[in-house]
Amino acid sequence: MTEAGFLEATRSAYNARAAEYNELFRDPLADRPLDRALIDTFADLVKAAGGGPIADLGCGPGHFTAYLHARGLPVFGIDLSPGMIEQARQEHPDLRFEIGSMFALELADGSVGGVFSHYSIIHTPPERVHELFDEFTRVLAPGGHVLLAFAATEEPSQLAEPYDHAVSLAYRWSTDMISGMLRERNIVETARLVFPGHHDPKRGFPSVFLLTAKSA
Repeated sequence: MTEAGFLEATRSAYNARAAEYNELFRDPLADRPLDRALIDTFADLVKAAGGGPIADLGCGPGHFTAYLHARGLPVFGIDLSPGMIEQARQEHPDLRFEIGSMFALELADGSVGGVFSHYSIIHTPPERVHELFDEFTRVLAPGGHVLLAFAATEEPSQLAEPYDHAVSLAYRWSTDMISGMLRERNIVETARLVFPGHHDPKRGFPSVFLLTAKSA
C-alpha cells in the first residue's frame, strides 16, 4: 500500500468511528493511575524545560489534550481524521485542534517543547516510522520531551509485528528498537513504563509508555 493509501485508509476508518471513539475513551485515564503518573511527570518536565507548547499528535477526540491543558500547559491537538477533529472541537471548544498528518507537520522547526503521542504510531508501516521520528525531531525544541505510548511486541529481533485492530491494520513495536531510533536522533530515553499482556486482557499483549528527552 502506498503512503497515500495507508493514510487514506486510516483516515476513513477513524472518520467512520469518531463518535464511537469519543464515547469509548471519554475518560482515558480512569482506573489507570500509572498512566496518569507518567503523563503528569511528562507535563512537569515540559514545564521545567520552558513550558511548552505541547503538540498532541494523533489527538483523536482531544481528551488527552484537555488533560494536559488542565495541568496548566499550552497544548494543541493534530489528527489525520476530520471526524476526530470535529469531535475534539465540540468537546473542547476552548482548545486548538487542527487536521494534519504527522508525516508533514505544519509547525516550525524547534517550535514545541513537548510531543505527546498516545497510540498514534500504531498504524504506520514499519518502513515509514523513521519519517515520523524525523518530524518529531524537527519540531521539538532542544531540551524538549517526547512521551510515546504504543502496543509492544515481545519479539526482540524485529521492529514491528502486525496485529488485528478494530479500525485499521496496526503494529506492535519493539520498545528497544523504538528507543534506539529516537536515540539516533538525539532524543534519549528517560524512563519506560511497561504493562504486561495480562494487565489488559482485551488486548492480551504488552503496552508501553516511553519517555524521552531531546539533547539541549
